[in-house]
Amino acid sequence: MTDSQPGTGNAPLLDVIDVHKRFGKLEVLRGITMPVAHGEVVAILGPSGSGKSTLLRCINHLEKIDGGRILFEGKLVGYREVDGKLKEEREGSIARMRAQMGMVFQRFNLFPHLTALGNVMEAPVQVLGKSRDEARETAVATLTRVGLASKLHVYPAQLSGGQQQRVAIARALAMNPKLMLFDEATSALDPELVGEVLAVMRDLAAEGMTMLAVTHEMGFAREAAHRVVFMDEGVIQEEAPPAEFFGAPKTERARNFLRRVTQT
Repeated sequence: MTDSQPGTGNAPLLDVIDVHKRFGKLEVLRGITMPVAHGEVVAILGPSGSGKSTLLRCINHLEKIDGGRILFEGKLVGYREVDGKLKEEREGSIARMRAQMGMVFQRFNLFPHLTALGNVMEAPVQVLGKSRDEARETAVATLTRVGLASKLHVYPAQLSGGQQQRVAIARALAMNPKLMLFDEATSALDPELVGEVLAVMRDLAAEGMTMLAVTHEMGFAREAAHRVVFMDEGVIQEEAPPAEFFGAPKTERARNFLRRVTQT
C-alpha cells in the first residue's frame, strides 16, 4: 500500500448510500453503501457481472439509479430533492459535477482525427471554457506526467494500446478532477502493456488522488489501495484493507474468487 493515507475529515468526498439499479427485471445493484474519504484509493474486485462497472457509471450519472442516494462533496449526483422525491437535474448541472470526476474506460475512446495533444485539449476548451493556449499548457503538462512528452503530435492509430490509455488518463487529469474512476483500465491491453498504465495509476495513488478502480490486477489492489471492496451479485460481500482481504478473506465467496484469480 502507498505511504499516503486518506484524509481524516468527517465528511467523505463521495458517499454511496443504499444504491439500487435495475435493467428491466434484473437488479444489478442491490443496496450498495460505500463512503469514500478524501485521498482514499479503493480497489473494487469481483467476478464479471457483479455490478462493478455499473456502480462506477452510476457514480458519475452515466446510468440513472433506481433507489438510494449518491453524494459528491455533500451534494446529490444527478438529482435534486423536491418534496422528498428525487428529480433529475438539468444536463448543465450534471455536466459540471461530472467534470470533477475523471473516468477512464476499458476502451480508450480517443478522437481518431486528433493528436494526443488535441485529445487532451478538447474538454478543457469545450467544457471548462479555457483558452486554447491555457488548454495546451495543461495538456502538455498532463501528457508529460503520464510519460508521453514525446508523443504530443502523434495520432491514436500510431500509438500502442498502453499509450492510448495513458492519453485517456491524461485527458481525464486535464480537467483537474477531485475523483478518478477507473473501469478495468487495463483489461483491453496486451499483457506486456499493462504495466505502463498501472505505473501511472500507482503514481496517482501515491500523490493522494482519490480513486475508485474496478480492476482484475491483484498486485495493484494489494500494493496501491487503502481498501478492497469485493462485490458479487450486486452487493458488497466483503471489504477490508488489502493485507486483511488477501491474507485472510472472511467469506467463502471471496476465498473462492481469490483462489481462481491467483491460479497459475
